[in-house]
This record gives sequence, structure tokens and C-alpha cells, in this order.
Amino acid sequence: MKILVIGSGGREHAIVRRLAQDSPAPALHAAPGNPGIAALATCHDVALGDLDGLVALAGDLAPDLVVIGPEAPLVAGLGDALREKGHAVFGPSAAAARLEGSKSWAKEVMASAGVPTARSVTIRDAEELPSGLEITNPLGDVPYVVKADGLAAGKGVVVTSDRAAALAHGEACLAEGGSVVLEEYLDGPEVSLFCVCDGTRAVPLAPAQDFKRALDGDEGPNTGGMGAYSPLPWAPEGLADEVVRTVAEPTLADLARRGAPFSGLLYCGLALTSRGMRVVEFNARFGDPETQVVLERLASPLGELLGAAARGDLSAVPAPTWSDDAAVAVIVASAGYPASSRTGDPISGIEAAEADGAHVIHAGTALDADGRLVSAGGRVLAVVGRGADLATAREVASAAADAVVLEGSHHRTDIARDAAEGSLSATVEGAAS
Repeated sequence: MKILVIGSGGREHAIVRRLAQDSPAPALHAAPGNPGIAALATCHDVALGDLDGLVALAGDLAPDLVVIGPEAPLVAGLGDALREKGHAVFGPSAAAARLEGSKSWAKEVMASAGVPTARSVTIRDAEELPSGLEITNPLGDVPYVVKADGLAAGKGVVVTSDRAAALAHGEACLAEGGSVVLEEYLDGPEVSLFCVCDGTRAVPLAPAQDFKRALDGDEGPNTGGMGAYSPLPWAPEGLADEVVRTVAEPTLADLARRGAPFSGLLYCGLALTSRGMRVVEFNARFGDPETQVVLERLASPLGELLGAAARGDLSAVPAPTWSDDAAVAVIVASAGYPASSRTGDPISGIEAAEADGAHVIHAGTALDADGRLVSAGGRVLAVVGRGADLATAREVASAAADAVVLEGSHHRTDIARDAAEGSLSATVEGAAS
């Protein structure tokens, strides 16, 4: 089997790494890839924005499956262009990828499908922002939640108790064009659940939790994600089945009615509130860094699962199976992230980081003119630890993150701590048990 993976980040490295463990191992190709991916797959220097070039590459390689990792090429229609050429593609059409490309349209779909979500309003004029906040925060309750309507690489959301800051972020989003979505704040812990979809069916993967704030204690600005862990010992029993029944399947049915069937990875970002489960957001691809821990625990083949979805028949393969082990990922970020990302700094210590059982996923790395590994983005590496329980996995990941040498870098030290110590819980009305 030959598989082409589109992308260059940590998510794609994790996907390639897990595909390489399938038996028999597929022949793996990636475009454009990164230095970590290059150790496992043949990389092709075709930019993510070059849709014609990516289609031409697929034509030359004739892969059995194309897996599209990032959101931007999905929203731009790469999946459609590849399918028109007869390729089996894991990734939704541009029409279905609007679930991520437009938060306001995703809210429309949720309302039509009866999916529980936060109260919201879409704003297109800065003068409407104050009245919009009165709708979503009617009693002056805080925090405020302000989201850029379009793609923002996970960093277009501000959650703040400062009304002036909320208005300023909304104005900044509107100044860049488009619209902004204001939402009520959802209390309770958040859960990421990936569902592999074939247009009509949804197969859940293992739930995970990620950490968006830059600093320990959930302080600092929002980021694309500073770490993640799986499993969630505190989550209600039967949560995944409930999400499939009340969220994924109604959404798939609504999209099919709209003539935009969803085939690919439906990311359900959830809040387990005191009033019940609510959808925070949908994404149209694997989340990062949750992919790193979810795929670390996957015990069954990944290639055949994604291939069955791409061919439109998930009933043809067994349900995924999972290791009882826990996995924890810690992101090593570059100096200045997320406000800025210093690049070109040498990276060392990876061998030391992996010496005690961790593995290192490349997210924002490159090779310089002298062949040295250097930073090339904000989130540079994901260090993944595995163990019999979350406490052990945390120890492995934390020690490995400390071993990485990158000038000015930073990482959180509290990823999965509360869950490992048993101090996190969720009481959700109507949750399966």
C-alpha cells in the first residue's frame, strides 16, 4: 500500500509515525514533510498552498490513499481536486470543510441538526460588538468569548474577563475582513473527540484533552495547543458513544441533506458543562497536539481505517482498539510564542529526550544550510511520554522535554497533572453512564 500524507507539522509527523507501524508497513510519502517525517517517508518539496502541484504529485505517485492533514488546503478544495482525478482521499470536500472554515456556518449547521452548543451571535460591524456582548453575556457575566470567524490556526480566540479586551479583539478581527463570533462562556472541562467519518457513519477515536493557554495553571494567552493527554479517567462512561449519537451523526445527516457529505476526520471540541455536554467547535481534520497522544494509544491499523473512510464504507473494517497505556504530550515552543516565533535557533538533546522511552514529534523544525536541525515555527516539538498510567507518562514526557536544548524555548510543566492526581472531575446532566 502506498500512502501520501499532505502536511508539514506535528500532526502529520504523528500520522506518518503511526502509519509506519501498520503491518505490513505502507510505502509512505509526504509533501512537503519536515525533518522528522523525512526519517519515515519520502518527502517531496511541494508547498501546501500549491494545490496544482500537490495534485500533480499525486498523479505521479499514484498512491492508494491521500491523507490531507492541515485545514487550509481542505478549505481551499484540495480534496475535491484529488477526487476529481480518481484518488481515494481522507479529508472532506471544501463544502464540508466549511465546518471549520466558518464558525458562523458551523453554528448554523449545529442549530439545524439539533446539536447542543453555546449561545452565540455573529457580528459583521464593529458598532454591533457592544450589543452582541449583551446578547451572549446578558447579565454582565464573564468571561467573554470572542472568535475570528475564519481560519486562525487555533489562535483566533480570546477568552477574557476584560470587556475592553474583548471588544478590542473583535475590532481587530473585523479590521482584517470577514466577521466575528461572540459566544457565551461554557464552564466545565473540555474534551477533544475525533470521529472518523465516511459520509454517513462516524467511528469515534479515544477522547483526549488539550491545553490552549501558554503558561502553567492555564495562564497566559491562547495558543494552538501546549500539550495533551489520553485517556481521560474522569470523563463520563459512554461519552464517545453519546457524542456520536447526539453530535456526529446528526451533523453528518444535516451535511448530507445540504449536499455536502462529510468524509474525513470530524473533530468535536466539547465542554462538559453543569448543564450538559456542549460543542465548543468543529474542526475538519485531526487536532494538534491531541493527535500525538490519541495515535500513540491506537492498537489497530490506522491505514485501513482511514482508507475505509475514504472509500465510503467504514463498516468494512473492525472498530479501532486501544492500548490501556496512557500518553502525555508536552509542546516545546520557541522564544516569544505565541506573540511571535523566533526561528533559526539550533535544536539539540533529542537523543537524550528519547533515551528513556519518550519519542519526539517534529512540528516546527527545518534543516539549515549546514544541515543542522533548527526551529522553524512557534510550536517546535511535541515530546510524547507513555506509561501504565498518566502519572508515569507525565514523568517520561516531562523529563524528555527538559532534555531538549533550544535557546529561549518554554514548555508547560502541568500537562495532565490534575487528571493524574485525581483532582479533575466532570458532572454532566444527561451523560451516559
